[in-house]
Amino acid sequence: MNHKPTAVLFGGTGFIGRHLANRLTARGWRLIIPTRRWQNARNLLLLPTAEVVELKERTLPALTALVRGADLVVNLVGILHSRPGAPFGPDFAQAHVEWPKRLATACRDAGVSRFIHISANGASPTAPSEYLRSKAAGEAAIRTVLDAAGSENPTQWTILRPSVVFGPGDSFLNLFARLARWAPVLPIGKADAKLQPVYVGDVASVMLTALETPESIGQSYPLGGPRVYTLKALVDYAARLSGHPRPVIALPDRLAFLQARLMALLPNPPLTPDNLRSLEVPNVVDGSPLPFGLTPTALEAIAPEYLAHDTYRAHYAEWRRRHTG
Repeated sequence: MNHKPTAVLFGGTGFIGRHLANRLTARGWRLIIPTRRWQNARNLLLLPTAEVVELKERTLPALTALVRGADLVVNLVGILHSRPGAPFGPDFAQAHVEWPKRLATACRDAGVSRFIHISANGASPTAPSEYLRSKAAGEAAIRTVLDAAGSENPTQWTILRPSVVFGPGDSFLNLFARLARWAPVLPIGKADAKLQPVYVGDVASVMLTALETPESIGQSYPLGGPRVYTLKALVDYAARLSGHPRPVIALPDRLAFLQARLMALLPNPPLTPDNLRSLEVPNVVDGSPLPFGLTPTALEAIAPEYLAHDTYRAHYAEWRRRHTG
């Protein structure tokens, strides 16, 4: 009987995780997908080699037991908002620093051979936002845990730093498309911020290629798409594709931060002041957008088919998918 390699995907019920799970299943991997709530993983139960596990304990012993015997562990856990703090808030500290440190320790203790961690482009201890500073601290924690054991460490790590990720089900372009349906104008802060969106399928391809590339061990890679856009251009593009073109108004910083502070009061805020501070750093990639010689997918090749679902163009795209195989 052929041995199926086993991957444990933490955060596997999320946007990137669902795409990666499909790709790994297609390659014959057995998947273990921990989740706090079983209902979050209902769609993944359709994957023939996926096992959904309710993660009731997040202690080091529980994590070590869960990942023992796995060939690969992927950490996709991340949050966008936190209570404030210095150098970052407690929620960022827990999700972006303490959690990956504990998970890396569990992988080391359980003898897991590969660990892939998803960070963020622009992560730096001196970044202007708590989000980016916490991402940098998480990377440092992983390196400390897994490099401290030296040659005796069984776990080989790779860190990926994607720019903003787009694709079906994303929370970026879809957000602006939804806003355009009811807002007569779209006022945004940091309208001139530079971003280099990367397709979720390309992020999954980089992870799979890294597993087959020994040179990726102990390396960190920024990930981007083929083009750099301003935030204003992306908002305008999402609104037009959704069939609801709207004027996009660039707010001065004073009004932008006021807007963000008000939005931060909502239960699931679309924007916070810390999000704006992240945009002060160009979210672009120096050099090749993707490692390993991979070719990035253009935003314009993907976004129309999931943003324009209420337009004739989208209906045609759906018809073409169904009738052309």
